[in-house]
Amino acid sequence: MDISNAVVLVTGSNRGLGRALLDALKQAGAAKIYAAARNPDSIDVEGVTPIALDVTSPESIAAAARACPDVNVVINNAGIARGGVLLSDTGETTAREEMDTNFWGPWRMTQAFAPTLARNGGGALVNVLSVLSWISLPGTATYCVSKAAAWSLTNGLRNELRGQGTQVVGVHLGLMDTDMTAGFDAPKIAPKDVAEQIVRALQDGSEEVLADDTSRQVKGSLSSPQAAYLSAGSE
Repeated sequence: MDISNAVVLVTGSNRGLGRALLDALKQAGAAKIYAAARNPDSIDVEGVTPIALDVTSPESIAAAARACPDVNVVINNAGIARGGVLLSDTGETTAREEMDTNFWGPWRMTQAFAPTLARNGGGALVNVLSVLSWISLPGTATYCVSKAAAWSLTNGLRNELRGQGTQVVGVHLGLMDTDMTAGFDAPKIAPKDVAEQIVRALQDGSEEVLADDTSRQVKGSLSSPQAAYLSAGSE
């Protein structure tokens, strides 16, 4: 993809990775950037077009699709993490909240914008996933379920959108230095580094981004007898 011809919509763009994506896309020379957030007044980046968007609302997504007919890249970045435990009294409620944003959100966005991408030459769809698409850790199991489902969704969408020439990119990473991981004392990748890797993937036609050592190591273990998902959280 020629980023200078790209009209990009980024969900969850008011902070963290979303905000870093706005900066990286501007730096790469994107033709136009729609910065989507539930509250567009929270967008403080110059040179972008703020747009109201709640990925849990089909009506909000439909309105965004009508307002952005020139989009040829959609980056599904919006996500939530509630820290749910599967067998707790609140596990199902937490899982439903996380699935609504992390799984149904990208699905709804793709349903709404796939025709737009097709009309504009195919373009690209990026889903921000996680190393937790492949492993489950204590205290975050409901979130892990949502990301595993989103990974499977991404693979299915890649098959279904290939015919219209849409590049589908799945982005996996471990801990990133954002508000979501503020309570974790461990090495974290900077949002800027992840954003720049996503832009490079769009430019070179990649279908997957393994943004850090953690994601590369976990994926590399999946076919081994000591696959990471068998022992994650056991210590």
